[in-house]
Amino acid sequence: MPLIKIDMLKGRTKDEIKSILDISYRVMLEAFEAPEGDRYQIVNQHEDYEMQILDTGLGVERSDQVLVFTLVTRPRTETQKTNFYHNLVSALNTQLGIRTEDIMISLVENTDSDWSFFNGKAQFLTGDL
Repeated sequence: MPLIKIDMLKGRTKDEIKSILDISYRVMLEAFEAPEGDRYQIVNQHEDYEMQILDTGLGVERSDQVLVFTLVTRPRTETQKTNFYHNLVSALNTQLGIRTEDIMISLVENTDSDWSFFNGKAQFLTGDL
């Protein structure tokens, strides 16, 4: 049940943003074996001065098309994580031409008690989910 947050610079078209959302959703479903309809995505668009995504000493040159994916998710295996990273970058590059160097991904793990979907209840703990 990942919550996918995507940060990007302003300037992409609505269709491109929709494609990024659709691709990341499909890749997540496959990599994490999540159920269809488990879709929680938020796009944040920023001015160019609001995002500084440097290379951490790896020699990566970023462009103004940089995307930062943050997924809040239950614990996943290393295989699931690495498959997600690879498949997401590959799909975005192949389908939308986004440079692989411009895609950064971070997974933030949490547990069932960290989720409330509505009414102030922990649906995973109450058995509703």
